[in-house]
Amino acid sequence: MAEPTMPILEIRSVFKDFMLQGDRIEALSNASLKVPRGQFVCLIGASGCGKSTLLRILAGFETATRGDVLMWGKPIAGPGPDRGMVFQDYALFPWLTVRQNIGFGPASRGLGKAEVKDTVAKFLDLVGLSRFADAYPHQLSGGMKQRVAIARVLANDAQMVLMDEPFGALDAMTRERLQDELLDIWQRTKLTVIFVTHSIEEAIFLADRIVVMTPGPGRIDSDVAVSLQRPRDVSAPDFNEVRRLLSRKLHSHHGRKAA
Repeated sequence: MAEPTMPILEIRSVFKDFMLQGDRIEALSNASLKVPRGQFVCLIGASGCGKSTLLRILAGFETATRGDVLMWGKPIAGPGPDRGMVFQDYALFPWLTVRQNIGFGPASRGLGKAEVKDTVAKFLDLVGLSRFADAYPHQLSGGMKQRVAIARVLANDAQMVLMDEPFGALDAMTRERLQDELLDIWQRTKLTVIFVTHSIEEAIFLADRIVVMTPGPGRIDSDVAVSLQRPRDVSAPDFNEVRRLLSRKLHSHHGRKAA
């Protein structure tokens, strides 16, 4: 059993190198971070700063070149049901219904039919898709597909959800609605969320904490606590004060890169 004070996630001096056409590319450099259970953390930074690479290392899809990544004090050695990944392109099985997509993980873990059925019903209700349980992905809107993707991760008993620009392909109104729904799900489930986004406004609206990364090689430049009360008003002066702070940090990176 994990100690109460132990962070759910600890990243210790992580480096990640790739070989590209014979050249070594440093994607991440000396990244370190601790995340307590139940926190909502957003990673922001320019394209190519290593946000998605770091997320894939946390998911176990890639390994760090150097350094350690720990969940509950144990090394992450590969993908696992304790960490669920939500992608921008939904990654649903097109030949399965909504119900079957959500039930795929629990059934694969060996749960009995009755338990799978109850689990699926619970998460269909949580994301408001009970009426669409027997629809196929091609019959759903983009926002509905993303809600299925979130429900599928939660049904797999994930403790930490890794989200790689999950709302980036959606229209503005759908994106805002799903942001509200994600916050509602997070507050009800007490999950730990690591959320990659290019949008400063989205990060401030969602996060307890915003981690700013520099352009490649990706380094953690700053770690900003967001203490604004929820629900947050994007037009409020205190919201825009945080926006200006983060915007200055990101623009200073562009300046250094250009120099």
